[in-house]
Amino acid sequence: MIQRALLRTLVRSLSEVPAVCLLGPRQVGKTTLALEASRKLNANYLDLESEQDRAKLAEPELYLGQYLDRLVILDEVHRAPGLFPVLRGLIDRSRRRGAANGRYLLLGSASLDLLRQSGESLAGRIRYLELAPFSVLEPTKAPSDKLWLRGGFPDSLLAKNDASSLRWRQDFIRTYLERDIPQFGPRIAAETLRRFWTMLAHRQGSLLNVTDLARSLGVDAKTAAHYLDLLVDLLLVRRLPPWHANVGKRLIKSPRVFLRDSGILHALLAIADLDGLLAHPVLGASWEGFVIENLLSVAPAGLMGYYYRTSGGAEIDLLLVFPDGERWAVEVKRSLKPKLERGFHEACADLKPARRFLVYPGAERYPLAADVEVIPLPELAGEVRRRASRPR
Repeated sequence: MIQRALLRTLVRSLSEVPAVCLLGPRQVGKTTLALEASRKLNANYLDLESEQDRAKLAEPELYLGQYLDRLVILDEVHRAPGLFPVLRGLIDRSRRRGAANGRYLLLGSASLDLLRQSGESLAGRIRYLELAPFSVLEPTKAPSDKLWLRGGFPDSLLAKNDASSLRWRQDFIRTYLERDIPQFGPRIAAETLRRFWTMLAHRQGSLLNVTDLARSLGVDAKTAAHYLDLLVDLLLVRRLPPWHANVGKRLIKSPRVFLRDSGILHALLAIADLDGLLAHPVLGASWEGFVIENLLSVAPAGLMGYYYRTSGGAEIDLLLVFPDGERWAVEVKRSLKPKLERGFHEACADLKPARRFLVYPGAERYPLAADVEVIPLPELAGEVRRRASRPR
């Protein structure tokens, strides 16, 4: 059992609010984390993919009314959208009995639909947490390059060898295409969506151009946008938004698109091992996406990530904006002798970030210039976590 970094936050949240919704893609470890929390909190667990457990909720108010003084975990809760109004009433009943917090832990694999369903009924009663794949700060004992190659899904990272890991990821992709995605809307041909997903992999880190994607896929732009929205909703793709600032320059305003898990990216591109990855054209974009995802996953509450780019070439790969408005500029290089380009300095002159970093795959931390540090990814991830958890 590898204890997830989110466990402490999850337990604390359950002590502070009536309901917590734990979001994350399938197989990322939500159920394992929830069951670990349940051992601390003596919870009752229901899996709504199980016909037996769904049958218990034929009369949900009657069944759940037995557990007003006990935490109930509802796994794959998006399968029972009609449950949310019932939960609201039960939460209010618990409040009147003096048991206000820690009533329900809801697990779901799709964010947008679940957020809408729960937000309409449980406004003011629910907190949302996202469980990402393993990050470089979690105690997996895996070297960074192994985590980068295989991605952070537990069964992929912990497979006995690279070949077994790749087979797991290929099966994961197939299962999503053929079984999971059809649950969330009108049926999409699995092969069409696979082609679209693979196209995004080849364009890792590029500016979003829906028209170009649609043309390459042979569909209209509205359909291509729907496919992208679906993968974003399933927490498989990230749209990194541009930073808008009144700097008197012409800014690039299209989001950049990244597959969130590097292992899934590599499986879609048929990259089997580290040698294959190091020789592949996606190398730099894959490393950049891996760095960005790790930094954004270690301190999700209140921390926002953007990129900055002007038409004149000023550019910051990742701009971290903390809740108090402080900004950190992050450049990403896959080189043991990294150098900064003029565009980064121009962008920093525009935005004046409080701190400036260059992330590279080496092990040492050192100053590159008076105001820029070269830093390994795990060290910067630790800096971000400590800064984000500082009392405001």
